[in-house]
Formats: sequence, structure tokens, C-alpha cells
Amino acid sequence: MPTINVDKYALFKELGREFTPDSFQELCFDFGIELDKDTEDDPSRPKDQAPELAIEIPANRYDMLCFEGIAMHLNIFLQNHATPNYRLLDIPEEKLQSITVTKECEQVRPYVAGAILRNIKFTEASYNSFIGLQDKLHQNLARQRTLVSIGTHDLDTIKGPFTYTALPPKDISFVPLNQTKKMNGEELMQFYETDKHLGRYLHIIKDKPVYPVIFDANQTVCSLPPIINSDHSKITLNTTNVFIEITATDQTKLDIVCNIMVAMFSKYCADPFTIEPVKIISDHNGTTRITPSLAKRTMEVEIDYLNGSCGLNESPETLCKLLDKMAYEAKPSKDPKFISVTVPPTRADVLHACDVMEDVAIAYGFNKLPRSEPNKSSTIGKPLLINKLSDIVRNESAMSGWVEVMPLILCSHAENFEWLNREDDGKTAIKLENPKTAEYQIVRTSLLPGLLKTIRENKSVRLPLKIFESADVAFKDETSERRARNERRWAAAFYGKTSGFEIVHGLLDRVLSMLRIAFVTHDEGLQGKSMDFEVKENPSPEDGYFIEEINEPTFFGGRAAAIYVRLNGKVQRIGEFGVLHPSVLEKYELKYPVSTLEINLEVFL
Repeated sequence: MPTINVDKYALFKELGREFTPDSFQELCFDFGIELDKDTEDDPSRPKDQAPELAIEIPANRYDMLCFEGIAMHLNIFLQNHATPNYRLLDIPEEKLQSITVTKECEQVRPYVAGAILRNIKFTEASYNSFIGLQDKLHQNLARQRTLVSIGTHDLDTIKGPFTYTALPPKDISFVPLNQTKKMNGEELMQFYETDKHLGRYLHIIKDKPVYPVIFDANQTVCSLPPIINSDHSKITLNTTNVFIEITATDQTKLDIVCNIMVAMFSKYCADPFTIEPVKIISDHNGTTRITPSLAKRTMEVEIDYLNGSCGLNESPETLCKLLDKMAYEAKPSKDPKFISVTVPPTRADVLHACDVMEDVAIAYGFNKLPRSEPNKSSTIGKPLLINKLSDIVRNESAMSGWVEVMPLILCSHAENFEWLNREDDGKTAIKLENPKTAEYQIVRTSLLPGLLKTIRENKSVRLPLKIFESADVAFKDETSERRARNERRWAAAFYGKTSGFEIVHGLLDRVLSMLRIAFVTHDEGLQGKSMDFEVKENPSPEDGYFIEEINEPTFFGGRAAAIYVRLNGKVQRIGEFGVLHPSVLEKYELKYPVSTLEINLEVFL
């Protein structure tokens, strides 16, 4: 979860009172956040630096990723003031600032939003918080700027209307933020390639035929999203009118980020909590609109659900007062069984009635909720048989000196088939429709690729390597409701300067003996003839397992065997083991022999 550092005494001043360490810790717990650190008595804190509080915020509370958000919500929780009423300034449409979107943007970042904060007054602390919120949103909700990127500009240095378009890199030329040299798109990519901060974002547009760019009315470049703004329009402590432009690949995330940015810092405007909207002109796809929306959502929530889930018996009026402490606007509904809950534009985390119920519990106090013992629908859990069987096999393998590994269930098509000298019939493997990388193309049909890749990445470990895995593989199955099925398997691999064929064979014998599956010839203590054994004319074959030599391209010729098991008179092949073919070792970059074993465990259920 994200951790936000805030000035300790500035926060206490904002909350209107002083707190002891214990009382503030209790407040954080009551509200559902966590005080991670207090630097008041930290000897490593510079003497000229104010004490800070490191507060851990829930991952879905994007509205609390800055000092302003934390202070506002704690004040509302403490009932120091009500939820702010965010308002869009009423400006005639012909006087609105606008951003015109061109069709070319669809190739890179199709969505844009804008807003203006008028007559804002920054202090050094609020300015740093403003920049910090952008960075926190970029790292969390915006997924490293891949979904959303934010640009902020001094509106007095540029002139609307603005244009959002996409051009070839060579046609974009401007001076990047905090630089003095003008660069085109290609030069900018080369310049920031080794930059520790911006270099990690270049890949988002670097290979695109066109780059997104925002111009003002004089064709001055404002920004090259999602990489960097122009130095021409950078904001400073003296900026009084802030133009915010936000580009995105996700419309929902775009609206959330836009609402949060303006809501958190509109308090510093001369007219608090007012925002000047921007008109987005998008005639090519018919999505012209006004941003930000700041739209509130109203939900009808059942009173019995809120009370029953929390173990309470509160009146609708009391529940409404509790929700007021969590920044909602709540009132009894026309239907006496419901209350009407209005969700503020900053609470994008509220999606369902259960989110409202959670906030009722927080406002009431988790430690004050009635405690009761469950007396309905009591059940006794037990492991699934297949998991119990797997645990038996895992324990025996580990006690035999083998190390368990857990590779990923996805692999490339080549690793699953070509590298093992196996053919894909097109009816077996489950393929990802749109894989992001060549490394994760299909769901594995064998455990061997994962074991061999594990060995490849651990070749520096002292030999021999003895590893195993007990996990699922998956297959297409047209007879199944979901057209696919899982199959639990167990596999092992031995990597050393000798083939280890007999060692793998010994592991197989050990595990099957613990499953009470005897080798068909006879294993002492597992299955023997009693004193009253009778010789019959046509005796039925004994249950157990046996092996037969096979010649498959995955294995070295003459050094592989199929494993068969006879249960209740029915014979079926459950797997195979052997020494891998040199061509398989070459593709997995292994220079020593490898013996593998793989069987289907589900036949023993």
C-alpha cells in the first residue's frame, strides 16, 4: 500500500488540535489507515527538517495520496467540517477554454481531459504536495503513466484554445522541462534514454509512428504526454492560474484522476472548491464534452443489509450520521427500507453497497461492533482429495531429498512443444488470445518446461540439482462446460554430470509405494500371497504399476519408459520418465544430462 509522508505539526494544525503519539495512532486505526513512522525522535532526521508522519493509505483510496486528502478526510471523520461542495464555475460556453482532439490521437492516447484552477495561491508545502500527488497517481492508479498521464501548466504563459494531436517525432520540437536546448521527438528520446526518472516511461510511445502532443493557439508545445512538459509553461510558486491537461488510454481512469486532481487543490483557489471547466471538442468520434464532470453518484442501500452485516440495530437517521463522517451525503429514502447515499466525486473506490457497509463499520468503530459467535451454517472444512494426495506426494518427495519449485503456469508455445520435440495438434493447448509477450502464450500442458527453465536459471548452484513440482496443467476439453479442464500432475527432474536415470526411477518407486501401488512383480509388505492362496486356471492380473520402453523424440533413444498402472483390472498410461534428448537440452541451454519424470495423480483418487 502507498505510504504518504506529511508534515506532522502542519497536519495537527489543519486538524485543529495536538495529538499524543498514542492518540494519533488510535485515530488512524479508527479511520482505517496506519501510522507507519513518526520521525519526531528519529536521530537521523536533519535538524532543519520538520518532523514527519509516514501514513500508510489503503490501495484503493486515491483521494488520500496527498496531505490535503488526508487532512480533509480526517477533519470530516472528526466532524470538524462537512464534505466540501465542489462546483464548476458557470462560464458561457463561447468563453470556455477548449482542447480540440484530432483523429490521429487514436493511434497512441485517444482520451484527454482538462481543467483550470483560477487564482490559486501556492506555498512551498502546497506546491510540493501538488507535484507529489501527480507522481503518486502516476505510480498507482495510472500504472506508471501507461493508462493516464498528467500535465500542469502556468496558464498565463500560454494561450487557448488548445489542440491535442499526434505527429511524427521529427515534426515535434520544443524545449523540455528544466532544459535549455530545443529538441525534436527523436532527439528527446535519445536524451532521456539514460535518465533514471523519465527513462522508464519512454517505451510507452517510443515505437509508435506518431507521438501525442498538445499545442496552444500560437502552436507552442505545451507537453509531450506521457513523457514531459514544455519548459515554456512550467508552473512555479508564483503561478496563479493552473491549466491541467490529462491524457489517457482508459476513459474511466481519466475521469477519476481529473476529479481527484482538481478536488484536492481547489481549496487553495480564491473561491475555494471551484473549478473552471474545459470543453473537449472531439468531432471525429462524437464525444465532445465538458471536463471535469465532478458528478456525484446516488445509491439506494438497504438498511437491513447495513445493520445485519455490522451486527447493529441502528435507525436510518443514525446510519446517515455515520456515513456523513465518511464524506458521504446520506438521507432516509422514500422507501423506509432504504437510505439514499450520495457518493462524492473523489470516492472512486465506492462501487457497491458493501463499500458503504464497510464505511458504516469504520464510522461506528470496529472495536465497538457487537461481538457474537457464529451459530448458523457452521461447517467443518477439509482438504479436497486431490490436494490431500498432492501433499502426500510433496512430503515424500521432500523427505527423499528433492526440492520443490513453483514456476508459472503460463509458458511460450515453443517451450511447451518445439523445445520438447513435441507436436501441437491444435486440440490440446489453451492459447491466450492476445498475449503481451512471447514468454506467456499458452497454459502449459506439461510440468517439464517449468522445471527445465528453473534448472536453466540456477545453473550456478552446486550439482546435482534435484527438483520437483506437484501442480496443475490444463487442456482443451469440448465435453466440459468451460471447454477446458485442469489435471493435477507430479513431475521431477535430476540435473547432474551423470544422467541420474536410476535416481529418478527410485523416486518413482518410493512415491508409488507410499501410495500403496506395488510394482506388479511383487514388493514385500505391500501385497503378498496368504497361506490359503489358491491356484486358479485363469487368474486375474494383480493391481499395481509397470513400465514399458518407449521411443519418443523428447527422450534419448533406449533411455525412456512409459509408466502404466493397473487399478481394479483397468490398465492406463499415467506418465513417462527418461533421459532427455540432447536437442532438448540444447534449447534449454543445459550442458549436462537431465532425467525427468511426470505422472498424472488424478488416477489414484
